Amino acid sequence: MELNQIPPMGGVADELAAVPALRALADRMEDAAVERALSEGWSWTQVAGALAVTRQAVHKKHHPRLAESGIPLRRRNA
Repeated sequence: MELNQIPPMGGVADELAAVPALRALADRMEDAAVERALSEGWSWTQVAGALAVTRQAVHKKHHPRLAESGIPLRRRNA
C-alpha cells in the first residue's frame, strides 16, 4: 500500500470509522435490554413502545434469538 492510500487519522476519518462500531454497540445494548425487559414481564407492545417501533418489528428482530436461547417469553394473551 502506498503512503497516499493510507486513510488519514483523526477528524472525520475517525468519526466515520466509529459509526459501525457504535451501531454494533447499540445493537448489543438493544438485545440485552429487550431480553431483560421480557424477563421482567414486559410485553412485546411495551418493549416496542420504549424502542419507538411496532410490536411486529421488535418481535421479528428479537423473537428468533430469544426463543432459541430458551428464555421464557410471554404470549400475547397471557
